[in-house]
Amino acid sequence: MILFIKLLLAHLLGDFIWQPNSWVADKEAKKHKSIYLYLHILLHGTLAAILAGEIQFIPYAVLIAVTHGIIDLVKLNFQKNKTKRSWFIADQFLHLIVLAGVTLFYQDKSILMTWPDHQFWILVTGTILITKPASIFIKIIISIWSPESSNNHSDHSLANAGNYIGILERLFVFCFILTGHFEAIGFLLAAKSIFRFGDLKEAKDRKLTEYVLIGTLLSFGIAILTGLIVQALLLQLL
Repeated sequence: MILFIKLLLAHLLGDFIWQPNSWVADKEAKKHKSIYLYLHILLHGTLAAILAGEIQFIPYAVLIAVTHGIIDLVKLNFQKNKTKRSWFIADQFLHLIVLAGVTLFYQDKSILMTWPDHQFWILVTGTILITKPASIFIKIIISIWSPESSNNHSDHSLANAGNYIGILERLFVFCFILTGHFEAIGFLLAAKSIFRFGDLKEAKDRKLTEYVLIGTLLSFGIAILTGLIVQALLLQLL
């Protein structure tokens, strides 16, 4: 299980945290001719090999890198503007299947690294997951309902603010669950609802209200689910 956690962390770092938007745009424009596609593939293989921490895992890291590149190429060549959401979900699902398969084939071999310990990898992976990866996932999911705003000049600023607020709220929820303060989650949700109520009331836009509500519930739901999974994994190590 800990090997899968490490490979998942490598995937989150390579696909979300350390992949700039400029790389994504270049890959979508040039597809297999983009140099960033191959840098992206190399990054995934390198991260998998480093985090696994075993020389004998290198061939498996190469396999992960190659399959990652193939999956990305298929997505780049077949996705359209209207199907990006579906291809994103399929793309991530296939990557996870590959990581799970590699973990199963490598399960009879030991990962000798004793520091950092297993708790560290579980906590770091959970924390990384609820930051930028979760933000991108939520954005992709609710993009089909994105309401048109009449204040186009302020969209960029509000979008960035909303992104950071979402990351912070998920981190708070994550910490509340791990420390056993479930009541604080209700307080945080209530506080956000109060602050949001004024803006939504002034906007008088039902679509905007529903859009914000879906995004908020997805954000809290992802944080709660991640927190519960991490908590369960940590309890298994005790």
